[in-house]
Amino acid sequence: MPSKVPIAVLISGSGTNLQALLDASHDPGFGCRIVGVVSDRSDAYGLTRARNAGIDTTVVEWADYDDREGFTDAIVEASLGLGAEALVLAGFMRILSPSAIERFPDAILNTHPSLLPLFPGAHAIEDTLAGGASTTGVTVHFVDELVDHGPIIAQEPVVVLPGDDVDALRRRIQEAEHRLYPTVVSAFGRGEIAVRDGTVEWMTDTEEAVL
Repeated sequence: MPSKVPIAVLISGSGTNLQALLDASHDPGFGCRIVGVVSDRSDAYGLTRARNAGIDTTVVEWADYDDREGFTDAIVEASLGLGAEALVLAGFMRILSPSAIERFPDAILNTHPSLLPLFPGAHAIEDTLAGGASTTGVTVHFVDELVDHGPIIAQEPVVVLPGDDVDALRRRIQEAEHRLYPTVVSAFGRGEIAVRDGTVEWMTDTEEAVL
């Protein structure tokens, strides 16, 4: 069996996507090995989830650094210290500087609660409702130098129902995330995803299963 790609999962909060990844990692066919969890907050509940699963944790507090570059360097060093060869952002609410992309080219994955390029930013669900969209969804993409940008790997639509508020829509988006993100991360680890000329190509029929 091919060796699994070691990944560090970056979090800021409760870690529901982290939990989905931890659960998926029990499958022998999961393509990645979670070697550590890095948080920018010491009170993030996701750290408890990681520790309960026997995963190493590291905290890199945003307030301890003078600028984004210094913070990013610390995140990169912490991840490398854990043995990571790729980063998986799971509710990580900080923007990394380009030095992280340089160190992990086409190897930083993120999930976003909209069908990018629609509704980027930290308030995607609120913006979706305010904009009157009938459909939103989940996007998994590689991270580049821009916010909520980079080559799109996979998307799953979520219908906006009449009467939806932020919490109701968020719950259904998270249900989709918890299915899609582990599938994509595993495929990445198995070498089934490549970026060519800024576009993602799938190496197997997996694309049909997740898009």
